[in-house]
Amino acid sequence: MPQQQEEGRVRRVRRATLWLLPWVVTGGLEITLAPSLAQDAIDASEKGIQRYRQMLKADPWSNPAMLDVDRGEALWKTPRGPKAVSLDGCDLGKGPGVVKGAFAELPRYFTDADRVMDAEARIVWCMEKLQGFERAALLKNPYPGGGRATKDIGALATYVAYESNGQKLMPTLDHPKEKEALALGEALFFRRGGPMDFACATCHADQGKRIRLQGLPPLSKPVEARKVVGEWPAYRVSSNHVMTMEHRIYDCFWQMRMPEVDLGSEVPVALTMYLVKTAEGGEINAPGLKR
Repeated sequence: MPQQQEEGRVRRVRRATLWLLPWVVTGGLEITLAPSLAQDAIDASEKGIQRYRQMLKADPWSNPAMLDVDRGEALWKTPRGPKAVSLDGCDLGKGPGVVKGAFAELPRYFTDADRVMDAEARIVWCMEKLQGFERAALLKNPYPGGGRATKDIGALATYVAYESNGQKLMPTLDHPKEKEALALGEALFFRRGGPMDFACATCHADQGKRIRLQGLPPLSKPVEARKVVGEWPAYRVSSNHVMTMEHRIYDCFWQMRMPEVDLGSEVPVALTMYLVKTAEGGEINAPGLKR
């Protein structure tokens, strides 16, 4: 009986350890149960993921997200919508139809809309104003489920980002509303809330945190932010589709059990402004590859 009890206790310890791993994101939670089991799993996972990414990056065209780059380019250039026009008249900040280099300076203030917009918010605005699409229809279920291709807005954003590859993230703060967006984004990043009392900073402010064996980049640190922010939009292997920065923010809010955020609304745009400003000078290498 003592041996059976001990074996049962070990099994429970292992199950508890693996169940707790996703929540090792707060400074006060430490795993002391079966530490060697946990660390071995973490090390093996990180090494495997790193090898996988290196293999795919060696041949950029092996990234499935390139299919969405092509699709986004076709969507940009094809006359569509009730007005049957293309997006060649869409001004991303460098003049109507100029895509190359525009992503490097987003988010930014747009006079015609009188607000700060990131790539997705601006694309939605152009699809509504230029092509005649209904805004409500564009914003209804804007993100794909697992295993399904990113929606048209995501493909367009991926194409726009790709056209700035190799350039540096250089957001401007020339307009007061750009400064307001940055201040709001920083406040939102560190603000705790929701039933779990989480914030973006809970996972992404300090070194050494992880979730589901995945290392979490400290995005409040410029050196670290420059390494990863320019890789979004990115193809996520775990969900088998491209995720844009706004989709990633939406998903993080969902995981924190926070209120749902609308695509192109003030909250994701402000958070994107904060992340991009923190990563200022980092190189754009989109679409990236993520676990």
